[in-house]
Parts: sequence; C-alpha cells; structure tokens
Amino acid sequence: MKRNRKTALALSLGLVLGAATSALAQPTVNLTLKDAIKMAFEKNLDLKVELYNPAMAEADIRRNLGIYDPLLTLGIDYERSNSSNFLTFRPQPIDQVTANAGVSQLLPTGTVVGATAQSGWISNSAKYYSNAVDLTLQQPLLRGFGQENTELAINVSRFTKGETMNVFRTRLSDTVAKVRNDYFQLYNLLEVLEVRRTSLALAKRILQDDQGRVKAGVLPAYELLNSEFQVATREKQVIDAERAVRDQMDVLRVELQLPSTAEIVLADQPYRGRYNLAEKEALDGALGNRPELATQRDVIKINDLQQRVAKNQTLPALTLNASVGTGGFDPRFLRGMEKTATIDEPSWGVGLQFSYPLGNRAAENDYIRKKLTLEQAQTQLQNLESGVVRDVKAALRLVAASYTQLDVTARGTAYAEDRLRAFQKRHDVGLATTKDVFDVENDLVTAKGNQIQAVVDYNNSITQLWRATGEILNQEGISVTDTDADHLYQKMK
Repeated sequence: MKRNRKTALALSLGLVLGAATSALAQPTVNLTLKDAIKMAFEKNLDLKVELYNPAMAEADIRRNLGIYDPLLTLGIDYERSNSSNFLTFRPQPIDQVTANAGVSQLLPTGTVVGATAQSGWISNSAKYYSNAVDLTLQQPLLRGFGQENTELAINVSRFTKGETMNVFRTRLSDTVAKVRNDYFQLYNLLEVLEVRRTSLALAKRILQDDQGRVKAGVLPAYELLNSEFQVATREKQVIDAERAVRDQMDVLRVELQLPSTAEIVLADQPYRGRYNLAEKEALDGALGNRPELATQRDVIKINDLQQRVAKNQTLPALTLNASVGTGGFDPRFLRGMEKTATIDEPSWGVGLQFSYPLGNRAAENDYIRKKLTLEQAQTQLQNLESGVVRDVKAALRLVAASYTQLDVTARGTAYAEDRLRAFQKRHDVGLATTKDVFDVENDLVTAKGNQIQAVVDYNNSITQLWRATGEILNQEGISVTDTDADHLYQKMK
C-alpha cells in the first residue's frame, strides 16, 4: 500500500513538473493592437503577394519608356553579280562590299529622326569607293500626331500602377479591419472564459454548501443531483470556452506569423467612449479616401485616354518624309571621304505619304467601343459611390446603436448581479431552491456575455465605419505611397 502511494506521488509530481516545463517553454507575446496591426502589415503573406503587382507595373512603365531609347543599327554586306558587257557581250563580274551604321530616335510628337552613314567598295569595269551620310525625318501630321498618342502605353502603365496600389490599399484596409476584429474577438473569448470559470467556482461552492445541508438533514438528498449536474455542465462550458480561446489564438498566430506555441496576452482594452463623426464629414471623407473609388477613377482615366487615342486613329494617315544628305565617289577612299565631308555632292528630298482605308470600319468601331467602355466605367463609379454612401450611413447608425447597447447591457448585468445576491440570501434561509439559484446565475452569465459582446460589437462598428470612410489606415498610422513596391523592382535589377 505504501509503495502504491509513493508511486502515485511520483507520478503526480512528474505531471506537475511536466506541465510547468511546458508552460515555461511557451513564449509569451504581450500583444497591443498597434503591434498586431504592424505585424500584419509587415508579415502578412497575402499582402506581400499583392505588393508584387505594383512592382510588375513599375517594370511595365520602364519597359514602355523604352520607345525613347535610341535605336542603333550596324550592317555589312558583300554581293557578287554578273552583268553583260554591251561591247564584248561577255559577262562582267561585279563585286560590292557595303558597310553602314545608323541611329534613330523617336520624339514625343511622334517624329522619328535618324542619321545613317554608308561606305562601300565597288569593283566592275572600274574600281571606286562610295560614301554617303543622310539625315532623315518622319513626322505624322494627322493619325499618330502628338505626345498623347506616342505615350499611350506609358500613360496606361502609369495609371495601371496607381490602380494596383489602390488595390493593395484595399487589401491592406481589409487586413487591418480583420486584425482589429480578430483581436477583439480574442478579448471577447477570454472574458467569456473568465465568466465561465467564475460561474463554475460558484457552482462548486453551492454544491459544497448543499452537501453540508444534506448531511445536516435540512436539505433533501435529490437536491445534490441538480448541483452536481450544474457543476458538470459548467465544467463542460469552461472546456468549450478554453477551446474557443485556443482556436482564436491560432487565427491570430497565422495572421501575424507568430510562433505556433506563442501564448498571446492582450495588452489593450476595447474602446468604450463615445465616437462622434458628422455625416457630411464622413461622406466627404469616404468619397475622397476609399481606395475602391480611387481604383475605379484610375480605370476611367485609362479608358478616357484610350478613347481619345482611338478617335485620333480614325483620321487619315498623312506622313511628312524629309531627308538631306551628302555623298562622294572616288577611286581613292580618303578622297571619297573628303568629298562627302565637304558636301561636294549634296542631296535632299521632301514628300508626303497619304493613306486611308475606305469605310474605315475598324478604326471607327474601335473608337465606338472605347467610348462605350468609358461610359460603362463612369456608370460603375456612380454605382460604387452610391454603395459607399449607403455603407457610411449604415455604419454611422450602427455605431450609434452599438454605443446605446453598452448602457443597456451594463444595466442588465447590474440587475442580474443584484438578483443573484437576493436569491443567494433566500437560498441561505431556505426560501429558494438550488435550482432557483442556478437559474438566476445562468441569467447573470448571459447578461455578462451580452455586455462583453456589446463592447466588442461597438469596437467592430467603429472599425466598420473607418473601413467605410476609407480612413482606417490613417487612423492606425499607416501610410502607403506609390513607391512602396519599387524596392521589389530594384531588387530584381
């Protein structure tokens, strides 16, 4: 018997030490709401994925700017041909070697200027060198004229980058709102767990009192069954509450990329003061700050630019071509170069090239489609603005109603506490049964749960209002600029 007792004692000591060691091994994170939002901003993988889109848009901008890169061309050719000699009627071989170099440059007006230099050696009945230098200009006068037409792809990619940054702001705003809600949800579950534990302690105390009364013969034995049932029920409720807390901690751990064994301790309490915001101020802020609206405005800018360019494409193509140059021929290479340099044999030319497809259905219908797309985007913006106005008004009403609910649930909790104290006194003198006390205590647990939920709902309503007005990032001190993704682009260079 003594041996069994020693064995049981050793096992109990081992379990206690093991639990203590496990608790010490778990890192504790004292988490403020600001820290949680900062961790989500810096570590959230969904946000990191979204940030690659503006980085790729930056690459598109740099690629499209490449139209202004000077184009260098180099070439060398050798050709042999035969030509009949009209005097001897014999084939005359002709050997020709030509080397050329050129550079051309596109200008914002659509003008293409170029310079070419050519040098060749020709051997037939005579041998001589040929040299030439030419300057050329091509200028569209109708279709394709102007900087807006030339830089269409550049401007579209710039607007697209702004659009992707606004999409990132939208995703970030949703993430911040979710972190706030999840933070307060963990607070809710922790408070509920504490209420459940308090309820269990009270049930155990009532059971202990009832056991003493049954022994004293002043309480029927069957009353113990109800007390034991209530204790068992509350033990199960504590277990469920602990499980809910653990599940919510896992949600935050994944969201904030915390260690899987980290024990989260909340350092901030929910806000309980009155939050006031005038409706006009809220609506003006929402229409100016909501990233979804900014995204749609970027879409409209792109469509408006594309329809203007499409209108230009309906015009005829009229191109001005001009060239000026000089050249020289001489059996001696240096003498030929000297003739070219001294412009002994200048040349120039100017001309117009016109083209227009009869009917022009492709360009006309492309222009019509672009106009329809623009009107569609503008209508979508109006629809989004109407939805934003509706969301803001609903969020303001929800904040007001949730604040009122704080007082209602506080009064309900105070009433339930006074009622429980009264029934406990009646139970002590035998004027209330154990079942009556437990029923009243259940009402108190419900009232406390409602009060906790009201506090969380009020803070969530403020979060929803901030999200509706587009100021949630500013409220949390987060600033996002269009260059925040450029480091990803630079890293790949």
